[in-house]
Amino acid sequence: MTTSKVDGTSNGSVKSKDEEGTTPSIFEIDDSDLTRLLEKPRPLNTERKRSFDERSFSEMSITMSPRNNFYRTSEHSSRAFDNLDGVYSPGRWTGTPRSACFEPHPIVGEAWEALRRSIVNFRGQPVGTIAALDNSSEELNYDQVFVRDFVPSALAFLMNGEPEIVKNFLLKTVFLQSREKKVDNFKLGEGVMPASFKVLHNPVRNTETILADYGESAIGRVAPVDSGFWWIILLRAYTKSTGDTSLAERPEMQRGIRLIMTLCLSEGFDTFPTLLCADGCCMIDRRMGVYGYPIEIQALFFMALRCALSLLKRDSEGNDCIDRIVKRLHALSFHMRSYFWLDIKQLNDIYRYKTEEYSHTAVNKFNVIPDSLPDWVFDFMPTRGGYFIGNVSPAKMDFRWFCLGNCVAILSSLATPEQSSAIMDLIESRWQELVGEMPLKICYPAMESHEWRIVTGCDPKNTSWSYHNGGSWPVLLWLLTAACIKAGRPQIAKRATELAESRLLMDGWPEYYDGKMGRYIGKQARKNQTWSIAGYLVAKMMLEDPSHLGMISLEEDKQMKPQMKRSASWAV
Repeated sequence: MTTSKVDGTSNGSVKSKDEEGTTPSIFEIDDSDLTRLLEKPRPLNTERKRSFDERSFSEMSITMSPRNNFYRTSEHSSRAFDNLDGVYSPGRWTGTPRSACFEPHPIVGEAWEALRRSIVNFRGQPVGTIAALDNSSEELNYDQVFVRDFVPSALAFLMNGEPEIVKNFLLKTVFLQSREKKVDNFKLGEGVMPASFKVLHNPVRNTETILADYGESAIGRVAPVDSGFWWIILLRAYTKSTGDTSLAERPEMQRGIRLIMTLCLSEGFDTFPTLLCADGCCMIDRRMGVYGYPIEIQALFFMALRCALSLLKRDSEGNDCIDRIVKRLHALSFHMRSYFWLDIKQLNDIYRYKTEEYSHTAVNKFNVIPDSLPDWVFDFMPTRGGYFIGNVSPAKMDFRWFCLGNCVAILSSLATPEQSSAIMDLIESRWQELVGEMPLKICYPAMESHEWRIVTGCDPKNTSWSYHNGGSWPVLLWLLTAACIKAGRPQIAKRATELAESRLLMDGWPEYYDGKMGRYIGKQARKNQTWSIAGYLVAKMMLEDPSHLGMISLEEDKQMKPQMKRSASWAV
């Protein structure tokens, strides 16, 4: 989160202060722009559809206890995008279960009320949700609409049959993308999406403007790499949910996708298909030693590439971008599945690595020193199970577990079905370490003592087992739930959701929890954190109706599956 201070109002908007001289990135939108951007949505297809066809469900091999035939499917609707296989148009969800397997939980209604209180309006149109409604603490930038934070809110509204706010958000952010972006007179790439924006009210002039942050106000002044990826993923979710392909087909949306892809697919000196990133460029937005090729960004990159492939129009401008995406996907899937994957056999191979190998015949391609393996990883790795490690770069492997990257790897089918099953095995085997008393550890283990001082720069917010350094984040519940359903292990998600339900409302929907077990409300955690609320609602709705998974899940592409040369722990 960034640290710009603003004056909040009841609906999450802010009042401008002329004396503060806050001018960067502020612009006016006239009435013609507003009419064009926020036009009324097309009438939705009211016929109830399901997100996957029968072929898709059989490939996923999902078995929902106590019935295998849990899903309902229907014929494909006509569509503009051939790769969007089936559309789901939901009715409004009220918390009343459609299945006898589920009973409504008392906190569902409270969660919806809290989520609606967080909605931000711009000129009478809902355009997003603020990060938190916590009046007990200094606001900082928690009164802004963050791209990554809004994703679970958007999914909740889509699942509830309320797509207008999502459409408005997508249009607003693609408009912000087109603005010139500078940090200390240095111009950022055209494709950079804002990290966040806020609505400013001028009561004297009776106008509303938008102030966007592209990283120039962020802690450490780091631009958000993940915002553009989440935007593409959300655009596909909107299209899948509503059946409204006209939004993605609009010229400004197609251009927005191409700009993001051009920025990420640009050629340079890198010899890896992964995306080089700075610390603080993603959900972990402070210095935490993720510089290089963090798993969160690589998994989101892979998923955004696949979503873009399904959304781009095959025209003169789109074809070149599509060809580049296909080539990158093949290289990226092989690289990630081969070099980021860790199971007990691969761990033993690394333990026995020889160093200073030269030429294409080298086994230890990144010249990793076996003595650099941390002691904890040998006890953490179960006999059956595996995961994508945090980072791989020359002479360095970050063996930490990162939740978001592994869950997105499953949802995007970056993880093979076997690898997805192994990740689930790991979560079950290491439940106390990764889940504990509150889902879910953002990373494991925490850095302590000298390592914490060196890697984080003595960051007082990222002390051991707090915030990004091993803290527990309820928002990750929706990602875990989606990944569990995709992998055919919904019982894991149900167990985690019940844990969260026992405390979230009572504790005031905190941003994060501290301690090895997630037992304590975070020392600087905001209450009424919107994505904690929305993450719970999305998890609950997906468990009730798993067909919602189709908004956010991608099928495995058989053509992209490389020959796996690494061993597989699940074959034991």
